[in-house]
Amino acid sequence: MMIFRTLSGRFLLLTLIFVVLAEVLILLPSVSRFRVEFIQDRLERSQMASLALLSTPSYMIDDDLEAELLANAGVLNVALKRDDVRQLFLSSPIPGPIEVEFDMRSKTGWQHLADAVRVLLTDGTRIVRVFGRPVMDAGELIDVVMVETDLRKAMFEYGKSILLLSAVISAATAVLLFAAVRLLMVGPISRLVSGMRRYAENPDDENRVIRPSETVTELFEAEAALETMQRQLIEFRRQKERLSNLGLAVANIGHDLAQTLSGATILADPDVLDEPTELRRRASQLVRHVERAGRFCESIVGYAKGQGLQLDLADVPLLALLEEVVEDEGLLAQDGGIAVRLDIPEDATARVDENSIYRVARNLIGNARLAMVEAGRSGTIDISVSDAGPPGFWILSIADQGPGIAPRMKDRLFKPFSSSRSHAGGSGLGLPIAKEIVRAHGGELTLVRTGPDGTLFEVHLPMTRREMR
Repeated sequence: MMIFRTLSGRFLLLTLIFVVLAEVLILLPSVSRFRVEFIQDRLERSQMASLALLSTPSYMIDDDLEAELLANAGVLNVALKRDDVRQLFLSSPIPGPIEVEFDMRSKTGWQHLADAVRVLLTDGTRIVRVFGRPVMDAGELIDVVMVETDLRKAMFEYGKSILLLSAVISAATAVLLFAAVRLLMVGPISRLVSGMRRYAENPDDENRVIRPSETVTELFEAEAALETMQRQLIEFRRQKERLSNLGLAVANIGHDLAQTLSGATILADPDVLDEPTELRRRASQLVRHVERAGRFCESIVGYAKGQGLQLDLADVPLLALLEEVVEDEGLLAQDGGIAVRLDIPEDATARVDENSIYRVARNLIGNARLAMVEAGRSGTIDISVSDAGPPGFWILSIADQGPGIAPRMKDRLFKPFSSSRSHAGGSGLGLPIAKEIVRAHGGELTLVRTGPDGTLFEVHLPMTRREMR
């Protein structure tokens, strides 16, 4: 049965076995004591019957009354010793020889136990003589002759009652112990196992680490040891993840530096540097790109140290930021027939890290341009900002008219090193990095649609406190 495969079920079975065993061990002494009480009762009845005879003249009664007194006493003969004189008071024919004699005055408990076992093992037809001490100092000795038939029958009935009572006690005790074990032992162990399973579902979540709370010393120690092990495992996993991501961090540096330096290369075009005004403007932009490259390096070093993504939040005008990205991507010249359409409110201001969101926008807009260039398509890249998203967030939408993303790439779009442009130099890091940055701001980067007519990405960016009122 399934119940006996559980700890509480096996405890229930052992409880039943041990309680029944204990009751069986108690049974023989109980039956022996019952035999002694049964014989003592017969002796007292016989004494009362003999006293009835003493109250008659000449100690004589008729045969019918004598037979009735013997029947009520449950014996065949009654003799009483008084004043050193033994006298037979009541008698009846004895159907056979007396086989054994018992002296109830001097027997020990073990002897009574052995006598009781012998009675149970016989057929109950033995004729025995029993000696006892009269009650109330009515004489020195009383002895009776009796047949063991009624005694043996009564002993078996009493034994059955004891066994039935034992079964009831065993069942009740087992049920109570079963409930106690479930409450005090199995319950805490089940909670411990449940905590282990819950932790196994997400080993990196510190909120799932078990907290020692049991009052039982052994269970508390088990919980404490498990807590230590789980925390060590979390730290080991973090170290492993940090080391495995170190390569990704290095690639991240290369990706962002390459993107930044490509913008710096555009700004350093010698064909326009002979104009003083344009030279100053581009020199300022070039310095800004170099500063961004330095911050990229600092953020990656912090990431490698386990500090996570560091954000320097400020109120950033989205129009100016996106115009800068468009210019850095070289889209203002509309080379190759690709134009940009901006639909951004002048007062749209986001509470973000400017350098990080620049990376996100540059990546998405750059991907849109490359998708159209590689497909040989002309058209428009639509960049818009609206407040139609979740409360407290701007929605930045970037839509191109490229060929769309291959179906096989959609499920892996935000996984590192999964690029549909690997043949063209894509690293597959841009979108995963962008998604991580947006999530660090409390927003979300999603692919809304993609197909032969183009692709649309949306970015949720937090508004400033002034705009959220």
